Amino acid sequence: MFRFAVPPAPARPASVVTGDGYRITVLTSRLLRLEWSPTDTFVDRQTPMVVSRDFETPDFEVTESDDLLEIRTEHLYLAYDRGAFRPAGLSVSLRQRAQSAFFSTWHYGDALPYTGSADGNLGGTTRTLDGVDGETALDPGILARYGFAVVDDSSSVEVGDSDWVRPRPAGGTDLYFFGHGNDYRAALTDFHVLTGPTPLIPRGILGNWWSRYWRYSADGYLALMDDFAADGIPFSVAVIDMDWHLVDIDPRLGTGWTGYTWNRELFPDPERFLADLHERGMLVTLNVHPADGVRAHEDAYPAMAAELGIDPASQVAIPFDITSPAFVDAYLRHLHHPLEEQGVDFWWLDWQSGSVSRIAGLDPLWMLNDIHFHDSARAGRRPLTFSRYSGLGSHRYPIGFSGDAITTWESLAFQPRFTATAANIGYTWWSHDIGGHIGGIKSNELTTRWMQFGVFSPINRLHSGADPFHSKEPARFPEPYRSVMTRFLRLRHLLVPYLYTAAWRAHADGIGVVRPMYHDHPDDDAAYGVPDQYLFGDDMIVAPITAPADPVTQLAAITVWLPPGGWVDLFTGARYEGGRRLVLHRSIDHIPVLVRRGAAVPMLADPREHVEVNPETLVLRLVPGTGTSVLYEDDGSAAPALADRTTIRASQTLRPDGSILVRVEATGPAASAARTLVLDLAGVASIGGLSVDGSPRADRGDVIRVDGTLAPALRVPLGRAHLAAGVEIELTEVAEQAYDAQQAVFEILDRAQIEFGLKHAVYYGSQGASGLGFSQFLDTLTLPTTLRGALVEAVAQA
Repeated sequence: MFRFAVPPAPARPASVVTGDGYRITVLTSRLLRLEWSPTDTFVDRQTPMVVSRDFETPDFEVTESDDLLEIRTEHLYLAYDRGAFRPAGLSVSLRQRAQSAFFSTWHYGDALPYTGSADGNLGGTTRTLDGVDGETALDPGILARYGFAVVDDSSSVEVGDSDWVRPRPAGGTDLYFFGHGNDYRAALTDFHVLTGPTPLIPRGILGNWWSRYWRYSADGYLALMDDFAADGIPFSVAVIDMDWHLVDIDPRLGTGWTGYTWNRELFPDPERFLADLHERGMLVTLNVHPADGVRAHEDAYPAMAAELGIDPASQVAIPFDITSPAFVDAYLRHLHHPLEEQGVDFWWLDWQSGSVSRIAGLDPLWMLNDIHFHDSARAGRRPLTFSRYSGLGSHRYPIGFSGDAITTWESLAFQPRFTATAANIGYTWWSHDIGGHIGGIKSNELTTRWMQFGVFSPINRLHSGADPFHSKEPARFPEPYRSVMTRFLRLRHLLVPYLYTAAWRAHADGIGVVRPMYHDHPDDDAAYGVPDQYLFGDDMIVAPITAPADPVTQLAAITVWLPPGGWVDLFTGARYEGGRRLVLHRSIDHIPVLVRRGAAVPMLADPREHVEVNPETLVLRLVPGTGTSVLYEDDGSAAPALADRTTIRASQTLRPDGSILVRVEATGPAASAARTLVLDLAGVASIGGLSVDGSPRADRGDVIRVDGTLAPALRVPLGRAHLAAGVEIELTEVAEQAYDAQQAVFEILDRAQIEFGLKHAVYYGSQGASGLGFSQFLDTLTLPTTLRGALVEAVAQA
């Protein structure tokens, strides 16, 4: 039977200061737990949010007088009158100034600055985007520019008592004070110790997902997957929406919204269907709406009803009751486990039924997520579920389903910000309805831009509603949209090694796969002014295009901020110096994806490879410069530890003479395995010399354009390599690809919807001009603002 066999989670006794009715725990020098109980009853068990309070006791000082208790840590000062919590009696102050310090002292009950404001709490996430067309308010997070945040855990339940859950003692207060200033990395580190690490997701889910609310048959679904393969479009996850089960049932029994019995008319042999998908390298998830309980038409109804004391002949519905151990046990054994034995890999728990249960303080969605996630780890599998967000601590249950997206530009425009901001509470694995699910408009441009964002999202799940006009197969779109979609979907699979490295970083280090710019640049004001761009893994900045193209230039524009250093566009090869804001213009072919100079982006050699296994051929796309990148791999086991992780480290040194020294070295369990190694030198036209471990090589490589998508690179095959000892590659006489500014100007003008005479004036009049001179020349002409901006950006690359 399923049980919450979890240990209590008390703090270390040396960290606790207690008295009549209160308990204050100094978890770290910047994290305090503040409890008040009129009955002196305190909670040491886990809660839906908290799984551990076992922090090493920090240095702190306690001073007591007749009317005041004072606690000082390196970073905080607490003053408390030892009574029931009230604004005049309990306060905590920062001892070190935060970046935005309009105030630095919190009093109990204070209304903190508005979530999302320039100087307020930086926000977290929200339960669902169902019904949201555009922006919506977010719950507070644990990061704030003024340096502190307070999380209230008073109304949750206790987990683990008698191996189940129970309400908390009534009347108590249980707060966590995060006072980390603008050290956001430290705040998230403490948060993940308190609430648990982000699980390591299975590698196979990082490819493309196909999802559509549609009445597929087994043959029809498999034929569609084969059509995708024939078009060179890879998928790694098959999502079967609710029509897999019986939906047209006797109205006396229910609506058919919930179901656990295969529709044998559509899927006559479920085991064969699931096996066929697995043979195609795909994981499979089925959609369920569990809130309606179990109806009499289900195959499992007679046995489950009898077990729960219901006469099967009565055909009385079995109510969904996640608070009942008996129901949960029967629900898993009779409904889910048999389907998993047939080949279902994980469940899409489409819960839309509120947050109230029979146990006070228990959100049934949290309970459902926790039960399914841990139950999915049976038989040595890596656990996974797919469900909505249920509050702080939900990062422990990837993947998150953000709800039914409305198909509008406004919905797309909010999703990058929404996704990145969730990293403020460690919730990094959002999955959206890429392309939109319901309502809205038909727009080829919108769908393409949404798909481009999806490829650079944590999860790329294409989804559509039950509408014959609303689907995401690239073949249904005209050129150039079809080709752009296809290239981006192929790129998603090429990037799986990079994405899985980011997944390890989220798991081991608490660093979001997608995160706001201020996570890595908390002391730079500019990082807070670009909420719609984000960091993607260790080495990329992504600025999705979320608005239609300008009708004059046929280009879309977005204002970005680049941190100090050199950055190179993944698609165009354009080079930018950071430390500034600028406007970038892109055709439908691309979005701005900027790669750090000195980075080595690990990639697959072929997008058709099965992504659930480590690649035998490793492609490293080097952006010339000085820097180090890492690649993480493991053996795919259920719960690999750090000791089970193989690390491949690629370092570049750009020498004053322009030569580049590259070192690639592996450590860990699989380090000794030989790999085929390929270097793609982005933006390099040629090299004069190549040596490997001091031995000259005759091959100088060939310039290629990876999959017709990425900027040209010089491909240098290095053959089989044993990376445990390290491989040193020296590249000499490195020649960068020439940039033809005049050709770039021509392409912009050729696309522009303006008078031919104006095109001639710009093109012929500007030849030979550059920099300030070019900008001053444009000032002599009457040009649309958008066109002028695109031209200036193009010439600035020269």
